[in-house]
Amino acid sequence: MRILVVDDESTSRLVTLMALRNLGHETHTARDGADAWEQFQSLRPEVVISDWIMPGLTGQELCRNIRADVTRYTYFMMVTRRGAREQMLEGMAAGADDYLVKPLDPDDLEGRLIAADRVTSLHRRLATQQIELEGLNDELTAIARSDPLTGLRNRRAFGEDLDVLETRALRYGHGYCMALLDVDHFKSYNDTYGHQAGDQVLRTVAAQIRAEAREGDAIYRYGGDEVLCIFPEQSLSTGTAAVERVRMTVERLAVPHSRNPLGVLTLSAGLAMLDASQARSAGDVLKEADDALYRAKKLGGNRVETTLSQLA
Repeated sequence: MRILVVDDESTSRLVTLMALRNLGHETHTARDGADAWEQFQSLRPEVVISDWIMPGLTGQELCRNIRADVTRYTYFMMVTRRGAREQMLEGMAAGADDYLVKPLDPDDLEGRLIAADRVTSLHRRLATQQIELEGLNDELTAIARSDPLTGLRNRRAFGEDLDVLETRALRYGHGYCMALLDVDHFKSYNDTYGHQAGDQVLRTVAAQIRAEAREGDAIYRYGGDEVLCIFPEQSLSTGTAAVERVRMTVERLAVPHSRNPLGVLTLSAGLAMLDASQARSAGDVLKEADDALYRAKKLGGNRVETTLSQLA
């Protein structure tokens, strides 16, 4: 183990150091509490063996400093003189794990270090398990917020993100553009080519939208074949241009769709925008985007429409 020995008496420090080296441990020394605290932060020892009465930073204060560092567990052993029961109780109350009595007994030291190794090993395993658990929780959270078919965020994620979106708009005056896209005549595509082909179409559309998205844009699978895009700090014109590129790309893929009048797979989209001067909710913007999508469908599909109130 890596052990830091702290003692303001050079003779006592040397005796402890030699005993630890004979036991095969990596050893470091500090002449007082302040020196020990400085070394502790760079060495990160598994065990600290510290005298209790020292000038400046005492053993008790050093122990409390070490216990305040929750990034990892350090086994703290205080050294007292024989009969100093009060110091022993104060040390344990301050967070010490064990104590040694001067003059040191090498056999007693070895036995207590065996216990220290067991405790520190247990804490390392617990820390590793905690990291693994946190990683699993992050994975589960990501799965719960993701659509398994397209890999986009799902409607649950949108519901959770909505509060953040509205808070930024209200508190910081951040605007955004919102778009709703869906596949023209998707039900008839499924009826004609089967659901597996329909699933592949949705994955293809999702990939095209991701390809056009900027870092910071949020894309959700909002419904069966509906995809919702949020473009922070984008104007209606720039958002429309991005969605128009997606629409043209999907049309150029020329995926056969016999039930579509154009004979190939196409998309329609509706967009709306909230700027800093408007006092509206995300729900209002979403409804306007949905109305614009409905109008695009009504006008024959394969087109991008914006909300009527923002056409000028």
